[in-house]
Amino acid sequence: MNRQIILAQRPIGAVDSTTTSLVTSPRPNCGPDQALIKVGMLSIDPTIRTWMNDAPGYLPPIGIGDVIRSSGAGVVVESNSSRYTPGDIVYGMTNWQEWVLADEQNRFTVLPSGMGLDLATVMNVLGVTGITAYFGLTDVGRFQEGDVVVVSGAAGATGSVVGQIAKARGAGRVVGIAGGPEKCAEVVEKYGFDECLDYREPHLARRLHEACPKGIDVYFDNVGGEILDAALSNIAMRGRIVMCGAISQYNTMQNAKGLVNTSMLIMRRARMEGFIVLDYASRFGEAQTELAQMVHAGSLVHSEHLVVGLEHAPDALNLLFSGGNHGKTLVVVDQEVQLG
Repeated sequence: MNRQIILAQRPIGAVDSTTTSLVTSPRPNCGPDQALIKVGMLSIDPTIRTWMNDAPGYLPPIGIGDVIRSSGAGVVVESNSSRYTPGDIVYGMTNWQEWVLADEQNRFTVLPSGMGLDLATVMNVLGVTGITAYFGLTDVGRFQEGDVVVVSGAAGATGSVVGQIAKARGAGRVVGIAGGPEKCAEVVEKYGFDECLDYREPHLARRLHEACPKGIDVYFDNVGGEILDAALSNIAMRGRIVMCGAISQYNTMQNAKGLVNTSMLIMRRARMEGFIVLDYASRFGEAQTELAQMVHAGSLVHSEHLVVGLEHAPDALNLLFSGGNHGKTLVVVDQEVQLG
């Protein structure tokens, strides 16, 4: 059988017990040009929450009654396709379930063995999280040596990697923004940022000016809202704002607040640009090579927050919005699925 988590109704605010249902369906049969994959681990990302809304996006909304969309990794147990061999560890759109079929419409990437990294590390640093950080900073943010870089969500999976790449490439100063003294201390002591500001304390715009008196050259935004507005008020001449996420808005779209300081883009001749990591699919290998080298060299520290059990995937998603996670959140569906 195949346990699956489906969308029961669209959430208003946080995901709760009425949003999803755990159901059991027959295990899919492996047909011609298909491969049957046993799901081992799910990637829990803020964008999953946006897919639950009945709103336009870069992918269509999840339908009521459909399995929750998500990327993940698994092992090929049966194959009628020349692309996959039984025993391959693969990465792709698994969704929140125990079994999934790979076919021409839903292709998976075979993960190489012998990298010396476990599956959780690969899904974090070499997966969507690390690749997003890499191209967001280097391509969208047009990072240059000596830049002053500010990262919101700095204790998170993407933000922590952004800051470390900036440090490794010679940033003049890297400042994080995170929630609470514990996470701020982690950003400095573990991930090597120069400073971290607690957004829960008052007067963030003023404190950003004190931390970056000459302005922010690159602001990597993972949260949106009032924190983005504070960064806008401190953007440097020719500064770049990388629009990666707006996690502060996803549960409160009906009451989202508008920005006040967009005129600073005019006065400072700055640029604000959004992007989706899929824009760089043809270049993923470039990022993965550099990120893997950084991990092996010890210049890229990473954390994985593992939640065990498919049934706990909705709770794991909520951790991203409550701040209860540390690092990349992953759901372990089958602990036996591991890279060789």
